[in-house]
Amino acid sequence: MDAPRIEQLFDFNRFPHDGVLLFLLALYFPVGLCLLVLRIFVGVHVFLVSCALPRCSLRRFILRVMCSVLGIYVKQRSSWLRDRNVKLYISNHVTPFDHNVINIVTSCNTPVLGSSSGFLCWARGFLELDTTSSHTELAGGLQQYCSDLSALPLLFFPEEDTTNGRRGLLKFSSWPFTVTDTVQPVALTARRPLLAVSTAESSWVTELLWILFVPFTVYQVRWLSPLSRQDGEPPQDFANKVQELIAKELGLASTQITRADKAEHIKRKRHVAPQIRSTNVDERPRSQRSPGLLASISRVDDVRIVGMAQKVKEVLPDIPLSIIMRDLVQTNCVDTTITNLLEDGGDATAEVSSGTASGEVAAGLARGPTSYTTRPATPPWSAAKTFGKSPVDRHMSLQERKEALYEYARRRYIEKHGLNRENNM
Repeated sequence: MDAPRIEQLFDFNRFPHDGVLLFLLALYFPVGLCLLVLRIFVGVHVFLVSCALPRCSLRRFILRVMCSVLGIYVKQRSSWLRDRNVKLYISNHVTPFDHNVINIVTSCNTPVLGSSSGFLCWARGFLELDTTSSHTELAGGLQQYCSDLSALPLLFFPEEDTTNGRRGLLKFSSWPFTVTDTVQPVALTARRPLLAVSTAESSWVTELLWILFVPFTVYQVRWLSPLSRQDGEPPQDFANKVQELIAKELGLASTQITRADKAEHIKRKRHVAPQIRSTNVDERPRSQRSPGLLASISRVDDVRIVGMAQKVKEVLPDIPLSIIMRDLVQTNCVDTTITNLLEDGGDATAEVSSGTASGEVAAGLARGPTSYTTRPATPPWSAAKTFGKSPVDRHMSLQERKEALYEYARRRYIEKHGLNRENNM
């Protein structure tokens, strides 16, 4: 299976794009609001029951029935594979309530590893730990916990963040696999009609309200055979093995994308200026787009885009900043933008000659008349169609174009100011 791109692992839009589904959602909306209000009151009773009853099979049965009223249906597969002697369950992560779902089918504790603590941590069913400790110290404390035969098993989500559960798994962190040598993999799926199961930027409170709003959410817990770490096997290799096993069971790809990569991707989506969407503009060729579009792009105040534009400008000084920034907003990559501008030099020349970016042609030279006595038949950046495949070839190709562009700008500056005629006098 091909490795998915990072944006394919997460949903940023909860609502469907299909018009029929949107129409059905609009019809369901009043019903969903009524269910939300009713289920909030039922949810309070579920919370009180979970607090009052001791952890046992009777409690799990009552909670399972009451959660079905809340629209949470839990199914279990291959329960006979669950080993009661294993002290560590390893699962993929789909929603903020995965630990509650697995607790409905078997009693276990999920250590909280974030900044949450106190009542909210306890109310959500987490086992509160010393969050100031390092992973090594936490693993040592949890090893002592697992040495107690009467202690409940631990449940970990080594992805450390949620995905949409459709394309791939985040890279498993290695430190949970240092707690015990034997783990029980758990493959978890979640499905619901009309809406996405979770979105990348939603809080657990928002996700809870959507669970109460939708008709139902179906969770399926699949137990896999326990795995033991071989003597001398590094924890990361063992983590990768478990990740591959769970991904194969779910029919997903096992990626090397981490939680930090997800956070960076979300940050980039927040700060990168949105692409300008206009049907009338997009249907026209680049050489015929209105100057208003260039002006709107030139007003982009994102510091990172401006910095990237300056890097492109150093390589292609004859291209206006407005054109560079327009392409950067779409590609978000310096190399891709340089490639696009080099391969599409004719359109850039047409925009320069039409007056959309006068004064940026000579890259810092003094302004002069807009008419030129002579002009090369083709601009120097159109000499080659593509970059070399290797970094060395690409660097040499860019250096050649840079020197050609400087020579091109210098010759036009001399012709513009008539320096040749003055020297001949």
